Parts: sequence; C-alpha cells; structure tokens
Amino acid sequence: MKFITYIFLFFPFLIIGQIEPIIQDSTAVEYHVIDGDTIAVPVIQLREIVLNGKGKPYDKDARIRYLILKRKTHKVYPYAKLAAERLVALNERLATLEKKSDKKAYAKIIQRYIEDEFSAELKKLTRTEGQILVKLIHRQTGKTTFELIKELRSGWRAFWFNNTARLFDISLKKEFDPETVSEDFYIEDILQKAFRSGQLVPQEPAFPIDFLKIKEKWADLYYSKN
Repeated sequence: MKFITYIFLFFPFLIIGQIEPIIQDSTAVEYHVIDGDTIAVPVIQLREIVLNGKGKPYDKDARIRYLILKRKTHKVYPYAKLAAERLVALNERLATLEKKSDKKAYAKIIQRYIEDEFSAELKKLTRTEGQILVKLIHRQTGKTTFELIKELRSGWRAFWFNNTARLFDISLKKEFDPETVSEDFYIEDILQKAFRSGQLVPQEPAFPIDFLKIKEKWADLYYSKN
C-alpha cells in the first residue's frame, strides 16, 4: 500500500533492521474466512471455553478474530519498535548538526535508503495491519503518526497523508488506548503474552500502561487460554 510506505518515508529514523520470522509448527489446521481474511487455525487451539471471573464465554468465531488480530500484531510490532529506536537515533544525530541544510540533506539520504529497503515490504500491509501499525507507533513513540510527519516534514504533508489514509479507513491521528478501546486492549494482551513467551522482543511503551488494572476493567471481555 503506497500510503503506508509514505508514512515511513517521512520517518527518517527507520534505518534497515531485521525482523525475525515467527516459527510455525506443523500442527493440522482448519481454514476460516473472517471479514475477508483467511486464517489457518490450529485445530488444537480451538479449546473449550474458560470463564474468567464474570467473563463471558468466547465462541469459535470470536476466537478466530482474536487469532487474526494476533497474527497482524506480531507482523507489524517490529516496525513500530524499530520506529521508536530510530527516532531516538535521529534526534541524537540531528542534535549534532547545526546547519538547517545539513539536517535536510541527512533526512534525504535516510529517505532514499528507506525507499530502497522498506517500500516493498510496507506495500504488502493490509488496511487493518496499517491501522494497527499506526496505533503501535503511538504506543512506542508517544506520538501519533500524524504528529511525527508534521514535526519531521510539514503540517501540510501530515494533513495530506491523513486524508489519503482515510480513503483506506485509516487515521494517522489514531492513538493507542487499551483502557477505553477493546481492540487496543486485545493488542496489549497479545503483546504481553508474546513478550513473556519470547515471540517478540519487549520494548517499554512511551507512556505508562498498567495492564493488570486495565485487564481488570475489561474482565467481561477477557478470556483465558490456559
């Protein structure tokens, strides 16, 4: 998708990094189509319902939707993590440059590097993956994608790309809010489990997230996989 590539082209802090693939096992699978997504669901993962306090039982379709969200979160999180790391590196580098022309030249060099290395991968993201990426960029940097583009380029470009993204049902102004948005809560739940299992490399969010407190608030939605 071109617009999500533009997001990263105007983040001159995303120097090439390696994203480790998630190892898949050879368990027998069933294929399901949910909201246009086809997902292979390991048969053994469709476990019996477990009640957690006052939690509601989750049906099979809800479980599949969760697995789709999990797959997409695992896919885009490394990009958001890399964005946070490169933002720090960018600010440190720019702090050493005094001339505006030097800063501009440095940004152009990074943009060309990103275009050569990242464009093909970023264009493969779906609409929902793009929106999850926008949310996770906010989680890891503390700023929305719109704000970062505005700071690094201009307010006009931020406005333009936000309107372009809207054509794909994506808002670059979207924040990550697991306390009030159920999908964001599930994303945080997925991240916490992935950190504990070693599937994803943990990185502290840019703002405090009291997951245990949030989890208690969402008790009616949360379910246990154990």
